[in-house]
Amino acid sequence: MAKSKKKAETIFLVCEETGDYNYSYRRKPGGEKLRLMKYSPRLRKRTWHNEKKK
Repeated sequence: MAKSKKKAETIFLVCEETGDYNYSYRRKPGGEKLRLMKYSPRLRKRTWHNEKKK
């Protein structure tokens, strides 16, 4: 019997200050939620972005 593989899921990084969906990633499910410093085009500076599923 073949093992089922976990498919990659799409996650989005949402700006904490504006709430905009600025970035998307495809990764395997599981693990910790991402929280990264990324560039926010609306504010034109780097802000914290949290992982969110749509």
